[in-house]
Amino acid sequence: MKAMELREKSQAELSGLLETSRREYFKLRMRQATGQLEKVSEMVKLRKDIARLSTVLRESELRG
Repeated sequence: MKAMELREKSQAELSGLLETSRREYFKLRMRQATGQLEKVSEMVKLRKDIARLSTVLRESELRG
């Protein structure tokens, strides 16, 4: 998801997306630990999405 798209969402939506992404990342980490994960790139993409969500959420908190 792009930062511009995220900036249009409310804080509640961003918080929900962040929580969902963190849960999905946890599931991917467990799949990797058990050797069931085929594409490690999924983890990289999701980790970047989590960072992007956190950044946009923090920006909205500082704005107002």
